Amino acid sequence: MKFIGIIPARYASTRFPGKPLAMLGGKPVIQRVYEQVVDVLGEAYVATDDERILQAVESFGGQAVMTRSDHKSGTDRIQEAATLIRTTADVLINVQGDEPFIQRSQLETVKELFNDPQVQIGTLGKPFDTMEATENPNSPKIVTDLNGYALYFSRSVIPFIRGKERQEWISHFPFLKHIGLYAYRREVLAEITKLPQSPLELAESLEQLRWLQNGYRIKVGLTDVETVGIDTPEDLQRAEALLNGVK
Repeated sequence: MKFIGIIPARYASTRFPGKPLAMLGGKPVIQRVYEQVVDVLGEAYVATDDERILQAVESFGGQAVMTRSDHKSGTDRIQEAATLIRTTADVLINVQGDEPFIQRSQLETVKELFNDPQVQIGTLGKPFDTMEATENPNSPKIVTDLNGYALYFSRSVIPFIRGKERQEWISHFPFLKHIGLYAYRREVLAEITKLPQSPLELAESLEQLRWLQNGYRIKVGLTDVETVGIDTPEDLQRAEALLNGVK
């Protein structure tokens, strides 16, 4: 089975314009993401709508493709990129361009999900450590069935633990944080990007609910690795400190 990584990267960002080109440990953030992905998958493309990012990727020897600037989601950008590069990969893995610390174990876990021919879409979940983190609406929660398929994603704390004080909930149920790494069979990606937004997606502002509401199944792999995304200049400073700590 052939896998390829597609890394959507936009220059425009409300909280951190140009973050793919921000320097982290002497390299642009996008280069660190690209190198992590290629090391595991063997092939990757950066899908961007900005010439500066395209040139930066090509300057360090990476592969990039220019996509439209009007995409509403990274998934749509990935589908356009897949069409432009005419990939024959069986599975496309969507790695965010602001995740320079994406780990080999996480990518391998997602790859292994597709050993089951029934899996259409794969993603990752990580157990929450604290109730405070669980209650953060910016960290979507997942509930799965007994076979590891997602039943629902929500910004709310799910499930509700009846008969227990809220601060005790985490000791009574393994709440699962959604890690926003997606993998799609090539034909499934082509299908889901044609779907209109669904009521649940609009309610929660979570694109994956569109797929669930249309009957697609999402298999959830488990990871114990916390992602370190870069959304703000302050995040970049923390990432630099983490990188220096690793050294």
